[in-house]
Amino acid sequence: MPNLANLLLTVALVALLASTPAPAQEVGLSPTLVSIKHTHAVRLGYREASPPFSYLDRANRPIGYSLELCTAIVGEIGAEVDETNLMIDYVKVTPETRIPALLNNKIDLECGSTTATPDRARRVAFSPTIYVAGTKLMVPIASAVSGITDLKGKTIVVTRGTTNERAIEIANKKFSLGLTVVATTDHEQSYQLLADGKAQAFATDDILLYGLIARHKAHDEFMVVGDFLSYDPYGIMFRKGEPQLADLVERTFRKLASNHDLVPLYQKWLMDRLPTGERLGVPMSPELEHLFRMLDDSSQGIN
Repeated sequence: MPNLANLLLTVALVALLASTPAPAQEVGLSPTLVSIKHTHAVRLGYREASPPFSYLDRANRPIGYSLELCTAIVGEIGAEVDETNLMIDYVKVTPETRIPALLNNKIDLECGSTTATPDRARRVAFSPTIYVAGTKLMVPIASAVSGITDLKGKTIVVTRGTTNERAIEIANKKFSLGLTVVATTDHEQSYQLLADGKAQAFATDDILLYGLIARHKAHDEFMVVGDFLSYDPYGIMFRKGEPQLADLVERTFRKLASNHDLVPLYQKWLMDRLPTGERLGVPMSPELEHLFRMLDDSSQGIN
């Protein structure tokens, strides 16, 4: 009775499949969250030289304002995928590798000092704004440079893959400066090029310049000058096209705002003494204060 045997086998297989728990994909998790649930880990992209957002402490451990915000997102991810003890894997990225690392699934969140631009937003997604910066110049204290036009015919260093690189290209053409623009792979290399006298200025976001000066205890050597050459709102970067992940990131920030945690986090990393001993003392801008307030549906203001 081969036909009956086949029929009974088919019925048994159907029953077995019906009793098997649905995989994570079938319960509505987005691809990134499915991967995290399977691996029990979240991969955070960090930077080595972007204080106070993402850098290394004296024991070479990744720390910073952006990383602490990412840790809060990891907590929300754990609740979403029902995993209370998610591990964090730290993956080093640079300005040049950060977006490819995200697009190629090497990291899940990029926790650095990345500007949310319209061009980048076509490829990746961003959290609510965590800081508003802009391109300025670091020059030696003894320099006569007070702005970009004072660098005519000089050498300026930028970090490859940053919005600052583009800002200097635009200024160079606009003012016919004839600059020699040297690009390095990371901010620390750019700083060293200036410190070694191989460039007359280093252009990047103002807050990163202040952070590098503080980290190197170089207040008597370098200063930050010039008008803003770009507008750079920072955000945590994650993969585009995953509404569930986007909602989760947004929810994390709204919880931080409603619990009045965003302002203390800012205070910890940009006003108070850092774990590495420096103090930046950069007050929150009215614009960022407004953006944080808008995230807090339960409050009429920030105290």
